[in-house]
Amino acid sequence: MADSPVMSETRRWRTLSPLRDFLHTESAGGFLLIIAAATALVWANSPWSGGYDSLWGTELAIDLGGHGLALDLRHWENDGLMAVFFLVVGLEIKREVTSGHLAGRRAAALPLAAAVGGMAVPAAVYLLIAGGTNARGWGVPMATDIALAVGVMALAGDRVPSALKAFLLGLAVVDDIGAIVVIAVFYSDGVSLAWLAAAAGALAATVAMRALGVHRLWMYCVVGAVLWFALHEAGIHATLAGVAMGLLAPTTPRVSADLVDIDELTDISTVESARVTVQLARGTVSTVEWIEHVLHPWTSFVIVPVFALANTGIVISADGLRDAWRSPIMWGVAAGLVVGKPLGVLLASRIALATGAADQPPGTSTRHLLGAGTAAGIGFTVALFIAELAFVRDGVPDIQQINDAKLAILLASVLSGLVAFTLLRFGRAGSGTSDTLQATNGSAKTD
Repeated sequence: MADSPVMSETRRWRTLSPLRDFLHTESAGGFLLIIAAATALVWANSPWSGGYDSLWGTELAIDLGGHGLALDLRHWENDGLMAVFFLVVGLEIKREVTSGHLAGRRAAALPLAAAVGGMAVPAAVYLLIAGGTNARGWGVPMATDIALAVGVMALAGDRVPSALKAFLLGLAVVDDIGAIVVIAVFYSDGVSLAWLAAAAGALAATVAMRALGVHRLWMYCVVGAVLWFALHEAGIHATLAGVAMGLLAPTTPRVSADLVDIDELTDISTVESARVTVQLARGTVSTVEWIEHVLHPWTSFVIVPVFALANTGIVISADGLRDAWRSPIMWGVAAGLVVGKPLGVLLASRIALATGAADQPPGTSTRHLLGAGTAAGIGFTVALFIAELAFVRDGVPDIQQINDAKLAILLASVLSGLVAFTLLRFGRAGSGTSDTLQATNGSAKTD
């Protein structure tokens, strides 16, 4: 049975809109992220700096069945709310791998190669410069902040081919996978096997609930909270609970769009009809898309900016700048992001293209790939996150090394953003958004 024009158009927009919505939300959230970071810097260096430290040092304790958890507000943000951020990351990874720009072999080849190069080279640059001071910091310059990177592309306007935005998103998704592995393997210390078993039980319960057809979201929220607590007590960074729950979310709608009468979706004549319409519409969208649609604005406009507000309040003084200038950690992180990222992305991309393993994104040139790689050097959110984990020994953070790394992240992100904007803004104008997106989606489906 042939699709009606309305149904065909609906299906086309459902194919294109997730990427478009994701990029628009990330772009807008990037500007709010900049404002939050600037506010933190000004606040921490103002006469009211004591209030900044007092606020984020405020302790909040929760007792659950005799198991107490007492964290200050900064750690509730970094360990708790950032789990929601990583849940959205997990959902985006799941969607891109199953039906997006990483679904086909050739579609995934170029972003995958670029991301691997963009992680390996910055880590090597850091170790070359700062490995003798603190080798644990090699994970810091591996990260990419998709919100700010997409924001730079938005500022460059129509000179950025839409296929390049899809390439950058795919690169960032693989980059996120790499960051998750690094956090889980290298920055989780003193693992408790008993609590790890409890976390495995929570994951098994999630899989069982899916197999039994349980669709009540609140039940998954409860299991997710148990998983978060178990990982926290096990000594594995608790934000990985969000990633795990995102990857386990189903990507298949409960109701096929082909079985829904389009007239039923427009009937809101009564309260009951409106309720049925909502249920039908909700059933034709996968859980991954639905949860991402609900949570993504919260992470982009609230959680990530609050994270920046809590973690970029670096006290800047003449002595501090002098110490940072002499710090191998500062130079290792900065060089890894500014030089290592674009170099790794470009070299790996050119190798993948030269060997025929991948196709050049439509409408792009070497300048565009270099610009995307430079934009990927804006590490910021995840780089700051890893910095808080990397420079800790026996549970005691080295404040000076953390501040050196954060200062490097701030400076490198600004410099990478300016260079990326210059490369992209003055490159060849890109093709139309819809046409390029259709071409990219089409190539992914035919692989």
